Amino acid sequence: MTWPRPRSLGELADVIGPMRVVGVPLGDVTSLAYDSRHATAGALFFAVPGDHVDGHDFIADSVARGAVAVVAERETPDATVPQLLVPRTRDALADAADAWHGRPSEQLEVIGVTGTDGKTTTCYLAVAALVAGGRRPGMIGTVAVRVGDREWSNEDRNTTPEAPELQALLAGMIEARNDSVVIEATSHGLAQSRVRNCRFRIAIVTNVTSEHLEFHGTLEAYWAAKAMLVEEAPLAILNADDPTFGYFRERARDRVLTYGTDASAQVRATNIQARADGTTFTATTPRWSGAVNLRLPGAFNVHNALAALALAEAEGIDTAVAAAAIGSVSGVPGRIERIDAGQPFGVVVDYAHTAESLDKVLRTLRPLTKGRLIVVFGSAGERDRVKRPAMGRIAAELADLAIVADEDPRLEDPRVINEEIADGARSAGSRDGETLWVIDDRRAAVAHAIGLAKAGDTVLLAGKGHEASIIHGTEKRPWDEREVARQELAAAGFKADA
Repeated sequence: MTWPRPRSLGELADVIGPMRVVGVPLGDVTSLAYDSRHATAGALFFAVPGDHVDGHDFIADSVARGAVAVVAERETPDATVPQLLVPRTRDALADAADAWHGRPSEQLEVIGVTGTDGKTTTCYLAVAALVAGGRRPGMIGTVAVRVGDREWSNEDRNTTPEAPELQALLAGMIEARNDSVVIEATSHGLAQSRVRNCRFRIAIVTNVTSEHLEFHGTLEAYWAAKAMLVEEAPLAILNADDPTFGYFRERARDRVLTYGTDASAQVRATNIQARADGTTFTATTPRWSGAVNLRLPGAFNVHNALAALALAEAEGIDTAVAAAAIGSVSGVPGRIERIDAGQPFGVVVDYAHTAESLDKVLRTLRPLTKGRLIVVFGSAGERDRVKRPAMGRIAAELADLAIVADEDPRLEDPRVINEEIADGARSAGSRDGETLWVIDDRRAAVAHAIGLAKAGDTVLLAGKGHEASIIHGTEKRPWDEREVARQELAAAGFKADA
């Protein structure tokens, strides 16, 4: 059961355990807020330091809106409400949110999926395996949220919600009679304590390369954030083929179950056969051996399927039943999603936004393409700059034509971002106006790619996938890559039958 509201400030202070209290912690709290614009009468405001703004600068605003107290990392001398001073506001926010919603993760088996690439697809496959085994899983991920039997698109650009929203979803799952939940646990979500108090029972690691160095600072810090998941969960399901396997194996808290193509993997794939419409392989597990027929193209999806099979093994689910369920998943929105308007060339939308994922998708599409492979892609602003030239080089090496366009420039200059990418392509031999174009406006870039395409070609639109917005400055502008592709195909004279 969730805590009844309101609750006394003293009770919440006991949960948070402040180092020092300024003022007398009296009064009732009716809500938790970490954005002063959402503070209402009776709110307990958490001053969270952010990338661009610091919540401490908005304490006065939260009080003016009705906050009865604040939780902060430093004292505000002129504050007129009690202040609970803590070492880290994010930890206090997660602790309060967990208690506020009745510690819901204690009543769920929580499965966390982390990694650089493959998290979303692995979550979908894991949910399919659990459902086939008679479980009632919820899901929280990049593309969708599932509570009870209801699923809806995740419109938030945060894969892992902030702690109050995350705990509210878990509480909703209890009410909807879910018995488990699969959560995409990003490095940000782990490092920023968003998943604190989720009480993970199983950790799945897909792969770990280089990403989000703008936030973590170093590759070591990025890996360490991911490792927090395996350090907590009693069971870690690890990719034996990934170069970081040894790192995560050493940090695993307890039991480890491995998957991969490596001969030592406990859940292993052999005889992999990739086709345009899917992939077939033979799976061997401690309890079963048989064929798995994926409807998902791309050999890299074999690892995602193996991770879900390993979960089924750990849960005692009939592996043959789980394999059939995994094979029934027809696709994940924005992941190698084909757009067909009757055109004589392929158009594929994918979320690939790292050097590694772009490499994988281009290598998947190459043998399936009779003609030229054309890619439209970019790289997000205020994110890892190291990957930009690397992505350009990969596009130059693996695609025939590359068009660099805006992804989410945010507060960076889009042309600067795109030229950093293009320089990587140029270093690998791309020629401006012949095999390389820099077209900042993404719609114009998509239109240009479709205009270049001939029969037998494939156009890959990479980076946006399922996302419903593109961020310029601080503005989220509506954007649906799949719909834009359809519109530009129609403008070029191609339109699917109604």
